[in-house]
Amino acid sequence: MQSWRFRIRPLSAFATPLRGDTLFGQLCWALRLANGEEALVRQLEGYTQGAPFCVLSDAFPAGYLPRPQLPLFALSADTEDTAPEKRKQYKNRLWLPLEKFQQPVEEWLHHCVSASDIAGRAAWQKARARVHNTINRRTGTTGEGAFAPYTVEEQWYNPGAQLDIYALVDESRFSGEMLEQLLRNIGDSGYGKDAGIGRGRFHLELSELYQLPEQGDSDTWMALAPCAPQGLGYKPEASYWKPFTRYGRHGALAAVSGHPFKNPVLLADTGSVFAPGAGPVQPLGRGLGGDGRLSVAVADSVHQGYAPAVGLNLRRVRARIERS
Repeated sequence: MQSWRFRIRPLSAFATPLRGDTLFGQLCWALRLANGEEALVRQLEGYTQGAPFCVLSDAFPAGYLPRPQLPLFALSADTEDTAPEKRKQYKNRLWLPLEKFQQPVEEWLHHCVSASDIAGRAAWQKARARVHNTINRRTGTTGEGAFAPYTVEEQWYNPGAQLDIYALVDESRFSGEMLEQLLRNIGDSGYGKDAGIGRGRFHLELSELYQLPEQGDSDTWMALAPCAPQGLGYKPEASYWKPFTRYGRHGALAAVSGHPFKNPVLLADTGSVFAPGAGPVQPLGRGLGGDGRLSVAVADSVHQGYAPAVGLNLRRVRARIERS
């Protein structure tokens, strides 16, 4: 599969986090809207049998990758005897500059930065609660139950903030250029919750073929999106992951079917690392759903359980963990 990098600039707040699996769902709806349902069905052939046409990552601060889901002491020996206040600062260092990727993983914590470091004193991203009101048309006011005011948490980005999204594309069935156009469509119409009132808008600044990085003698792969590693032969004793439960729901026309919610799925969160064994290394994971297993409303519905991955050399990190 070809690997691509897309750089976007947010134009509004986001009411839904930019995660790879959610973005893939919206991509499918954008493809259906642009080219028809038959085109989407063709692209999804073999999706749950290890043949995805496209795999998307989360959106990361431009020029950074997420810190792997490893114990702090495995990323730096300096954390073992530090004060709790200092350890808390280390925990906030979530982002690794791409230019430091080839440094030994056991030294990464020294190179990682926090969200506030990326944009200086001002936070690169802020979470704010916004109040929604639902008006009862009979009384002209809010009220109780379905008409009670409620809040929605939104993510706001600094002016000029940019985000990188990585993608794997099966060039025999799809193309980076097609993906670029569909991302532009999503950015124009809005991504996720409350897109109809202006949330989730973005502008596509850059699209390019981009080789996802690998360290020399990589023996482990880090997921750049939530993924489903179950049953694929990864070595559990040499892998490290954080569980993440996705409570999905349908968008677009399927949202008004009377059954908007999908069955929950258990995933490994972004930054989880897996030793391949017999499992695939690029992409990590597998496709979920089909045959009514994921949704009552849309029996053929699938979920992205795949993730683009970067290769890590964790031999010395494992040795440190085993000695602890």
